[in-house]
Amino acid sequence: MSNGVLVIIDRPAIGQAGPGEAFRVVSDDRPSLRATTLAATRGDGIFETAAIRDGKVQAAAAHLARFTRSAQMLDLPAPDPAVYTAAIEHGISLLPDAADAAVKYVLTRGDEVDGSVGPIGWAHVHVSDDFSGARRNGVRVVLLSRGYALDVVETAPWLLQGAKTLSYAVNLAALREAGRRGADDVVFTTTDGYVLEGPTSSVVARFGDTLVSTPAEAGVLPGTTQEGVFGYAASIGLATAVRELRVEELAAADALWLTSSVRLAVAVRAVDGVERTVDEAFTAAVNAYLIARTD
Repeated sequence: MSNGVLVIIDRPAIGQAGPGEAFRVVSDDRPSLRATTLAATRGDGIFETAAIRDGKVQAAAAHLARFTRSAQMLDLPAPDPAVYTAAIEHGISLLPDAADAAVKYVLTRGDEVDGSVGPIGWAHVHVSDDFSGARRNGVRVVLLSRGYALDVVETAPWLLQGAKTLSYAVNLAALREAGRRGADDVVFTTTDGYVLEGPTSSVVARFGDTLVSTPAEAGVLPGTTQEGVFGYAASIGLATAVRELRVEELAAADALWLTSSVRLAVAVRAVDGVERTVDEAFTAAVNAYLIARTD
């Protein structure tokens, strides 16, 4: 049963030529890709997920910039932002209700068997899931090691830390482990004791009048929603800092949040079973700001 609009992008990369439109709408409940597509066989590709409010993609430019950054890290052809923007906007125009929706868009290298098939892309636009409960009630998290030290970007760039790739098996395994431990989500840490990010989110900590988040240089995905949270903080007179964050600092934080594009900001209610104070007023206010933003 269809639950969204699927746009296949036949010419997703800059410089690709061909007749007709660069994209086409297909049924999202029928087969659309070959089984030998590298997205399926190797997870060799990148994606972005963005919120849609009242028919407009939020932080559209930031998401496209991060998409391009991920492509560079994977040595993929540069995605064509104009083609992706047009494809997404067309998909939104066909969605019956785009008041509270989301889009996931993808670029993969091509086909594992047929080398003549070039880069393939698509965008799936759909009504958003309801995350109001998580925003209202917060989440319980566990700390799990990512298995590498803070300097992984410098010492092992081939691990692609900080790229938003289709290879999400580790992230999903971590979320299953959180469930086994009675938690809702995960905060990844390094082997040398630093805070990274969640499987699908950025970490924001509050210390007094300052909000802190981990820098991209640590191998985390630059957070578009985290940037929005920092923008709100600045608007109400709070300071912000992007810096390395030690695991032991979490216990001293006045409040913690996980931030992501569609779920927005959810408060952390417990870490490894230890209950935490939740700033309900700030959480509600920042989410109202994130929902209303037009950038």
